[in-house]
Amino acid sequence: MNTIKNLRPSPRGTVLSVLGLVTLGVAILSVAVSYQILEPAFGAWAVPVVGALDALWCVFQATEILAGNNRRRVWRVQAAGLTLTFVNAAIPTADLILSGPGGFDLAVVLTPVAIVFTKLAWWIALPSLGRRASAKTRQALDSKRQEVDDRLEEMEAEAAHRVELLRTATSLEKRVSKEETRYRKAHLKMQQATTEALHKQAQSTQATVTEKALPASVAAIRLPDLGTWTPTAPPLPTAPVLPAADRDAPGTDDMGSHAGQRGGVGNGDHDRHTSRDADRDRVTLEQLATVTGVPTPEPGEQLTDGQLDVVLRHLRYRDEPPLSYRQAVATFRESGYVGSEKRVRHAWGALMSKEDTTTGPTETAGADSDDVDTDDDSEDADA
Repeated sequence: MNTIKNLRPSPRGTVLSVLGLVTLGVAILSVAVSYQILEPAFGAWAVPVVGALDALWCVFQATEILAGNNRRRVWRVQAAGLTLTFVNAAIPTADLILSGPGGFDLAVVLTPVAIVFTKLAWWIALPSLGRRASAKTRQALDSKRQEVDDRLEEMEAEAAHRVELLRTATSLEKRVSKEETRYRKAHLKMQQATTEALHKQAQSTQATVTEKALPASVAAIRLPDLGTWTPTAPPLPTAPVLPAADRDAPGTDDMGSHAGQRGGVGNGDHDRHTSRDADRDRVTLEQLATVTGVPTPEPGEQLTDGQLDVVLRHLRYRDEPPLSYRQAVATFRESGYVGSEKRVRHAWGALMSKEDTTTGPTETAGADSDDVDTDDDSEDADA
């Protein structure tokens, strides 16, 4: 088995064998053509001349193979082989030139071309064949070459996978980016439309709230609860009844007006309280402050104008509301609130003016005008 393996030609030997066969065929062609050309002139001597030229040409080619990479030895062989190449090619070329168009022969034309290209093939292929190596060395080199080829093939495959991954990722990222941009654009348009609609509605709402403020009776309406609601009609509005002591108090006449007030004042207050329903009288201070939009007034703290107005309105919603600003001041003090009499008087007058505008013109502040003139110098400082 080892003998058979040793007889098997190596790749280098196969190439040299093929080149040798080609060279031998070209040499035979050259002998035939050269003999045909030289035979008329040299006769029988043309045979050794032509044979010697082609034989030496083949020998120089083989010697060049044996010289290997020894440049000192190989250059002479190369020079001699190149010279014989030109000589062998020159014989049919010269005959072709001297014969002219009438002596055209295909074999004569192909012979110099074949000789030149055969020498060119040796000059190209021989340096690439390398040195002659043993079977063991060739096997080791083939194994190493196979490892390198396998690794290079793996690298090619990994690079191809990487390129495919990057191309796919690029395409997907473009699609995702385009959809994200489309979503953000739609979201911004939705925010713009919502903001414009809300801004328009807010302006309309603000104008309505400013022009049409809701009375406190609206906040006093109790909403039904699921567990405690019963199907009953809301109570009818009734006028508050003053106690007998207040009706017959000193300083009032038969019509229930205070001394110093003009005749229609008491009746005007009575009419206003009669038109106020019972639910509004039960409005709490916290509800009034919430509706008005001010903090809930606390006893013992300095009140703002809005809080002072809320306290006086709350006093007016009682079952026994004060009928003059003096009674309002007294009730204001009794409840523990802090504020000068001047502020209470002005706030009371403004509240009465609003009620007069709502229920019709009445003469409410007539009895208090004299008190206002006499009490300007005795206003209390803020507690």
